[in-house]
Amino acid sequence: MGAPLVTVAVVARTLAQLWNKPLLGVNHCVGHIEMGRLITGAQNPTVLYVSGGNTQVIAYSERRYRIFGETIDIAVGNCLDRFARVLKISNDPSPGYNIEQMAKKGQKLVELPYTVKGMDVSFSGILSHIEEVAHKMLASGECTPEDLCFSLQVRNSPAQGRESKGCRLRVTSTIPGYQKETLFQMLVEITERAMAHCGSQEALVVGGVGCTCQDRGGFCIDNGAMIAQAGWEMFRTGQVTQLEDSWITQRYRTDEVEVTWRD
Repeated sequence: MGAPLVTVAVVARTLAQLWNKPLLGVNHCVGHIEMGRLITGAQNPTVLYVSGGNTQVIAYSERRYRIFGETIDIAVGNCLDRFARVLKISNDPSPGYNIEQMAKKGQKLVELPYTVKGMDVSFSGILSHIEEVAHKMLASGECTPEDLCFSLQVRNSPAQGRESKGCRLRVTSTIPGYQKETLFQMLVEITERAMAHCGSQEALVVGGVGCTCQDRGGFCIDNGAMIAQAGWEMFRTGQVTQLEDSWITQRYRTDEVEVTWRD
């Protein structure tokens, strides 16, 4: 991602100087959060940020988006993509969507590793397990590719919401009536725990993995509008990035941003 970031930074600097406009450097995750808050009207949600490169549970406190938990290895989206490659599932239109459709045809639940470490999660064990056993199980007829997808997404009744120490998290999946098991249940567990700690009544899912969670989920994927929204919030509270400070980094963590536009 380094090269695209450098290219866009050069264009942004050029336009700022050419048109004499202020320059603002925006954190990618903060862009997701602010777009989610704008679209949903959520006031103070606990945020589950799930994408191909990031997995974090976040809540706002004292001018920072605090990270309560995150993946300690690979992101959930990366795990789904690599799971799809192991099973030779098409990328058209996306691996996650195709996994979802195949899961509807699965009948057998295959036990997969479930790894939650405090407030953090690990997805590499699930992936390593699938890489090790999938071909053997498929060759022996012990299960089908659809069964393995089904094991990530167990058919269930529409989520009813689950009580957790005074908070209610409505657990819904990308397809109404389906509750994602194993991978997403791990995320639900740590999100509920963060909500209970913060006393939050709202959960906001952002990032590409959540792109089909709701009708307006198209704004979950990376888009220019989310960067513009976060930039506007920064600009209206007086934040401007000086030209000499307009460097780029792939390790700009969510909790490094001073959130000046929220009380």
